[in-house]
Amino acid sequence: MIVLDAVSKSYDNGRILAVDAVSLSVERGEFVVLLGESGSGKTTTLKMINRLIEPTSGSITLEGQPVLEMEAHRLRRSMGYAIQGVGLFPHMRVAANVAVVPRLLGWKPEAIHARVNEVLELVGLPAEEYRDRFPAQLSGGQQQRVGFARALAAKPSVMLMDEPFGALDPITRADLQAEFKSIQERLGLTVIMVTHDIFEALLLADRIGVMWKGSLAALGTPREVLHEDKHEYVRALMCAARDQADRLERMALDSG
Repeated sequence: MIVLDAVSKSYDNGRILAVDAVSLSVERGEFVVLLGESGSGKTTTLKMINRLIEPTSGSITLEGQPVLEMEAHRLRRSMGYAIQGVGLFPHMRVAANVAVVPRLLGWKPEAIHARVNEVLELVGLPAEEYRDRFPAQLSGGQQQRVGFARALAAKPSVMLMDEPFGALDPITRADLQAEFKSIQERLGLTVIMVTHDIFEALLLADRIGVMWKGSLAALGTPREVLHEDKHEYVRALMCAARDQADRLERMALDSG
């Protein structure tokens, strides 16, 4: 469904290489996580898919069509996009925030009203209670739910997500991760998500792409990546995750 073929992004006349010949195919309904430290190129890669950043070289296709041949604004409106910090418009009520893309697409008012109610219910925010609130009247977790509702409002088949759970407390984060995974599976969404959280990637992804210095250092199922031993960085990253899990287990046993 989405294919990146040797995609690169450079700056300063080629002296700074942010993404280096990344190739990746994402199937319909698949949940792919790009995992890596800050500066690894994962967010740049994500933003090239919907042309928030234009690639320097290589090609990206959506359903076989090169994204560079699509009008950028139409491409972006066809995809859901969820980010850390949500990015809600503070002066607009919840319903208006959720309705932004359907309105831009020219949906009829009655269709927009019905869809807003539908997606608010889908993300666990009863429309009668929440549609007329302002973002400042919501908790961080509720704001993130509204962000998901807005991303889903125009019925996209593709969702791009950039650290969407990063600003939440651990309990809210775990709840929303599980709820979004359920929504993704129910709707058959194709998701590409960026995170630096190893455990989040292992829990949510069908496949994980580990980014390192602008390149795709490893790609596979969570189990395959967890046991990757060919690339030094990936091996060290997964060893650190296993060590953390072992320490937590020992602490739990000692406290028991």
